[in-house]
Amino acid sequence: MNKSTLRRQLKAARNTFTLTDRRKAGRASLRLALRHGLLLRAQRIAFYLPQGGEFDAHPLLNQALWMQRDCYLPVLPRRGRVMRFGRVGRHTRMHPNRYGIPEPLDARPLRARQLDLLLMPLVGFDSAGHRLGMGGGYYDATLAYMQHRRSWRKPRLVGLAYECQRVEKLPHEPWDMPLDAVLTERQLYRFTSATRPHPS
Repeated sequence: MNKSTLRRQLKAARNTFTLTDRRKAGRASLRLALRHGLLLRAQRIAFYLPQGGEFDAHPLLNQALWMQRDCYLPVLPRRGRVMRFGRVGRHTRMHPNRYGIPEPLDARPLRARQLDLLLMPLVGFDSAGHRLGMGGGYYDATLAYMQHRRSWRKPRLVGLAYECQRVEKLPHEPWDMPLDAVLTERQLYRFTSATRPHPS
C-alpha cells in the first residue's frame, strides 16, 4: 500500500476519536511517560501543538514545564524546510506561522541537534520504528544531519500516536529517520535497532 493511501486510512482512524477520547488518551500517555521516566533524562525537550486529529501533546508539555524542563516548539523557516525550536513557557508570546499554527516568539531558537528529546507527531508507525508523517518533509529535512551520525544520536526521537495508528510495515525511504520510541495511550514502544521493537 502506498503512503498516500495509508495516510488517508490512518487519518480517518484517528479522526474517529472524540474530544473525550483524546483527553483520556493524553492522560494515559502521561502516566506511561512518568512510569518509564521519559522526561527524566532530558533537559531540553521539543513538543508540538496538535493539528487535525494529531495526538495531544499538551499533558506532556505541561508536566515538563512543571518539572522545570526547557520546553520548545517548532518554528518554520522563511525558506526551505529545516525547522528550529523556540522556547515556550506559560506566558510566552506566540504568533501563527503560514499554516496558522502558533509559534513562540524566540529571538534565538535552537537547532534540532541542541535538543535532548524531540516529541514528534505522526500519521502512522510500524513495528520497526519507521514513521509516516504528513508528507511535508519538515522533520526529514530538520533531522537529515543525523544520517551522518554513527556513534551517537541527539536528540532522542519519540513519536506520539494512538494505538490505532500502528501498522505492521510502512514503506520508507533511505533518508527517513527511524524513531527511538513511540508513546501511545497503551504502551511505550522502544526500538533498539531498525528491526527489533521492544514494547514496554
